[in-house]
Amino acid sequence: QVQLVESGGGLVQAGGSLRLSCAASGRTFSSYTMGWFRQAPGKEREFVAAINWSGRNTYYADSVKGRFTISRDNFKNTDLQMSSLKPEDTAVYYCAADRTTAQGMSVTEPDYWGQGTQVTVSS
Repeated sequence: QVQLVESGGGLVQAGGSLRLSCAASGRTFSSYTMGWFRQAPGKEREFVAAINWSGRNTYYADSVKGRFTISRDNFKNTDLQMSSLKPEDTAVYYCAADRTTAQGMSVTEPDYWGQGTQVTVSS
């Protein structure tokens, strides 16, 4: 069982940066691939980025590649560093965990989800 709690959302101007954090609880955190998804108003939830259990493999959606960086530590934290933010990045961002590959998380429904944190980018 894995429980996830996101933090770090907020309001930022276009071109700015924001760092999201996900704190996981549970003994088997280190064996899970961790990822971030987002859902904008009126749109379906979409994959953003994922990092495998070892931290060696990452995978990004094309829309954020080169602007967002996902990382994790050996304890229970997974971060998403977001730079060069655009108004279209505005969404609720969700942390997720699953026993799959980083690329696999982009096409599967993760087993565990956080409650989400709001990110708003003003133009």
